[in-house]
Amino acid sequence: MDDMDPAPRSGEADTLRDRWHECLVAARGGDEGPDPLPYADNLLERWAEPQRRYHTTAHLAAVLGHIDTLAGHAADADAVRLAAWFHDAVYRPDRSENEERSAVLAERALPEAGVPAATTAEVARLVRLTVTHDPASGDTNGEALCDADLAILAAPPKEYAEYAARVREEYGFVPAEAFREGRAAVLRQLLDLPRLFRTPHGATEWEARARHNLATELELLRH
Repeated sequence: MDDMDPAPRSGEADTLRDRWHECLVAARGGDEGPDPLPYADNLLERWAEPQRRYHTTAHLAAVLGHIDTLAGHAADADAVRLAAWFHDAVYRPDRSENEERSAVLAERALPEAGVPAATTAEVARLVRLTVTHDPASGDTNGEALCDADLAILAAPPKEYAEYAARVREEYGFVPAEAFREGRAAVLRQLLDLPRLFRTPHGATEWEARARHNLATELELLRH
């Protein structure tokens, strides 16, 4: 298999199914519900769609791993994990309503899967928050999800370069000059933020390296 193929490897898929099962059962709070696995399989099929090059099951697994690191910061780590599953469940790079459609999917699927209304509402709120990645002060669930989603920005240089290349592949329908202008605008917007990361771990471990990566990519785009 090409290492850029979005389809999950069988071991990765099994691990993700186990993670979904554990998270969903915990979010039910002891209540009964339908078999979690068909919901996992539906989501994994979405995350493996062919238009995805970066927003794949590998990204989902990475975000869940970062949430494990940040779980102690969140008020409800299970809701944050469910939000990670749904935050890019609907993803078309040529459309702007992906987060809203993903949130609506969560609002439809989670009650059917046995998740209480309050948790479902929190998951949908968190998914919608990934439009801006700008949680309010004290929104510890939002801070944990947004930091986990942006943690790729602090990856080692080779991994960051692979991430940037995969983003370009997802936007392969955009002409080169238009992509450079749009991507540069996104990078400048991120660099202009007073803080990229809101959790203590993100601020101390990821902030400086992420800013270096962003500045490097922006310089490369200029030339």
